[in-house]
Amino acid sequence: MAMKKLFFALLLFSLFFVPAVAAEKTCVVYFTGVGCPHCSRADPVVLEEFVGDYPDLVVIEYEIYRKQSNAIIFYGYSSVYGSGYGIPTLVFGAGDVIIGDTPLIRDAPGAIEGHAGNLCPLLSGTVSFEELNLSTIDGHPTIWANGRVAFGRFNGSATSELLKGLLFEEDLVAALEGVDYAVAEPVPIPLSGKSVEFGNAVAINGSYLQWNGPGIGGEANATIIGGEDGEGPAADLTIAKILGLAAVDAVNPCALAVLSLMLIAIITYNPKNKRNVLLAGVAFTVSVFVMYLIYGLIIIRFFQLIQALTSIRLILYKVLGLAAIILGILNLKDFFWYTPGGLGTEMPMSLRPIVKKIISGVTSPRGAFVVGAFVTVFLLPCTIGPYVIAGGILSAMELLKTIPWLMLYNAIFVLPMLVITGVVYQGMASVENVSEWKDKNIKYLHLVAGAIILLLGVAMVAGFV
Repeated sequence: MAMKKLFFALLLFSLFFVPAVAAEKTCVVYFTGVGCPHCSRADPVVLEEFVGDYPDLVVIEYEIYRKQSNAIIFYGYSSVYGSGYGIPTLVFGAGDVIIGDTPLIRDAPGAIEGHAGNLCPLLSGTVSFEELNLSTIDGHPTIWANGRVAFGRFNGSATSELLKGLLFEEDLVAALEGVDYAVAEPVPIPLSGKSVEFGNAVAINGSYLQWNGPGIGGEANATIIGGEDGEGPAADLTIAKILGLAAVDAVNPCALAVLSLMLIAIITYNPKNKRNVLLAGVAFTVSVFVMYLIYGLIIIRFFQLIQALTSIRLILYKVLGLAAIILGILNLKDFFWYTPGGLGTEMPMSLRPIVKKIISGVTSPRGAFVVGAFVTVFLLPCTIGPYVIAGGILSAMELLKTIPWLMLYNAIFVLPMLVITGVVYQGMASVENVSEWKDKNIKYLHLVAGAIILLLGVAMVAGFV
């Protein structure tokens, strides 16, 4: 009897005084793409609802549209885990994946519950979250857990262990005591179709942790660069690319020739009315700007529609780079062996009489605006190349967010038109002088355009930009 009492006493002691072993985390990998329509349904469910509903769930997210390095990881997972090339995709293990927004929303909750303690499926093999070294993970993932998010460079095993603990630590203030960190201004984390806002952020050795709820106090004295390790839109959609492509389009002899023809028609009709020259040039330029803005949105929407097949999206950037190389070579060809109406670089000779006939009837600024809108159709064969490449790059963004980029592009594109209009209006040069200058320097215009777009194309294909 005494032995029984002693046994029960020891049992009660073990229950109340021996610390409980922390539950193993359930770790999964999630592939998505900002701009993917199916991902816009799945992202909030997986990265907000599931992460909030399952306290032990860890989601290693790879965004593959904006982060080119993650696209390579996506291919690797297809080979190692048989995940295929469709997104959104949730990977539990080899042959154990859920693909598509509807299956994910419907089946993932049961799968998460049935995979309690699931090992993290990495390209190098599976490992528990407790043993995972974030600094050795391939690509540039974002880690979601417990309503918090970690991203950045994950420098070193010590930083890895600290971040893993902070993702689940109840008292962050106490956990950060003695840690070398900086308070940062939180940045929105982009999902497809929306962004997730956080109220607090800290920077630790090149890595970042963001969360909502009680903060740790203090003014922000660190900047989170690029949102996520510099791999966000500021990295892939650099202003240099758009400026470079727009500059190529701006020096296009085709567009300058059309404007010169229109100004000649206006001056010939009423040579003493300089004000008409100014208004007609501005009206024509505004018309071209508006029409090309519309064309740009159509181009971007087209690319977004064909990107429904992820495999197409993954090779699109390289294809656009090759197109830029070809266009650059064609322009350089026109420098060394110039032929009027060159393929892809100038208006075809067959269209020029039609355009000249249309423009010759312009007698007023209103007519210039109407003709400008109409003539853009004939301008497209010689100006569409750089614009298509720019549209393909911008297609990774939401359609409305591309409008400022398109406006910047087209502002640069029409700038020479405004300059020529101003020069003629001020009497600093005649339209004939401008036309002669264009004809005399046309080979050099092709040289500048060819060099810019060729270098950009090579950089895109090589992965430098």
